[in-house]
Amino acid sequence: MPGQEMTPDEKRHDQLTAAPDATEADAAPRVEVTEHDGVTRIEVADGAAVRPGPGPGMPEADGVVEDDS
Repeated sequence: MPGQEMTPDEKRHDQLTAAPDATEADAAPRVEVTEHDGVTRIEVADGAAVRPGPGPGMPEADGVVEDDS
C-alpha cells in the first residue's frame, strides 16, 4: 500500500500472521472492550485461544494448591 498508512487493526493482523506457520486464528481478537458511563471494561474474549492464568493440567488450574512449608 504505497502512500497509505495501515490502520492499527491492519498492523496487528500483519504482525500476528507474519510468522512462517501463522494462521488467521493467530490474529483473532483475544479481548473485548466495552465502555459504559465512562467506565472501560476489558474482558478476555470467550473464544480466545490464549487466556491468562495457569493452563489446563497445572495444579493451580485444578484447584490444588501445593504447600511449600
